[in-house]
Amino acid sequence: MQRLLWIIGCLLLLASCKRQTGEIANEVATGIEITNKEWPKKSPIDAKAQAILGSWAEYQALETSFDALYTVENREDLNLVVEGLIEAEKTLEQSTYPDKFAIPQVRGRQKMFKTFVLKIQGDLFYRLDTETSVVEMVNAYNSFRNQFNIIVNNTLDTKLILDE
Repeated sequence: MQRLLWIIGCLLLLASCKRQTGEIANEVATGIEITNKEWPKKSPIDAKAQAILGSWAEYQALETSFDALYTVENREDLNLVVEGLIEAEKTLEQSTYPDKFAIPQVRGRQKMFKTFVLKIQGDLFYRLDTETSVVEMVNAYNSFRNQFNIIVNNTLDTKLILDE
């Protein structure tokens, strides 16, 4: 009787292990292709802000790296683009900001963007679904770009508020 229970337990253990490996293989096989049609598009930049950003070479390098995001077709392409974004963001972080954009609001938006880029890198490393992380990263990038528009179009004189 004891031997029969032991054999049944071993058979159940083997049967449960076999199903689980098949599910993992299916997940890996289906996660290879990436569709970028549902990702949000880049928000436009105002002409006044574009005039200032045009002379900021490090920002232009980040723009170019970000534009490559919409050409990815698989995880390997996405990994290369994310590595390029990380490098471009590092150089942007160490660069000299234009006087108008050298404020904490811009740096804060940039750090948020960096956070989501690193989240995508982690998802790629652990073979997780990157769809939600990419959408969050694009939204953070759009917030970063919108901050430039807000700064340029701000007509409030801060000297009136700060002086007593």
